[in-house]
Amino acid sequence: MSMSPALTDLVWPRRTERLVLRPPVLDDMRAVHAYRSDPETARWLTTLETDLEQMASRLLDGARTLVVERDGEIVGDLMLAVKDAWSQREVADEARGTMAELGWVIAPAHRGRGYAVEAVRELVTAAFELGVRRVEAGCFAENAGSRRVMEKVGLRQEGYYVRESLHRDGTWRDGMSFGLLADEWDLEARRPRG
Repeated sequence: MSMSPALTDLVWPRRTERLVLRPPVLDDMRAVHAYRSDPETARWLTTLETDLEQMASRLLDGARTLVVERDGEIVGDLMLAVKDAWSQREVADEARGTMAELGWVIAPAHRGRGYAVEAVRELVTAAFELGVRRVEAGCFAENAGSRRVMEKVGLRQEGYYVRESLHRDGTWRDGMSFGLLADEWDLEARRPRG
């Protein structure tokens, strides 16, 4: 049984046209915590960031989190979690580490500039360079910003789930899932083939 690939298996930092993607360091955590604890941002996050130290211990492992910089300022963060694909027991070893879940957060002051799309395109490229065969991402259906990012990056909507996601406010909300296969992505152009 081999270890699943992780972001630490790649060379960082990576540069896009306007951004630098790199593993986070302790000095980044105050800036990250500031935008992650913003009420409008926190509304859509899986984890409510109330404690800076707990958030830092979770994000600083380097295996699945990156920060996004623009001109030396933290503008967001990314998550790439390599997982095992569902499989039948007899072929489970072949499904290990073959898919990756993507996530992103852009600070409110930096939204609407295309940073998420630019950063997530590079994240998709990194995932496929790690050898996964599929990437996926999901969101609450009401989260129009994340939905647009997935569409602009080139992920395909694969599911719409009625009241399947429990929000921390106690309401069941619609959820959406998007995915993309490695053979649908052009590594050089950093966009879908075709």
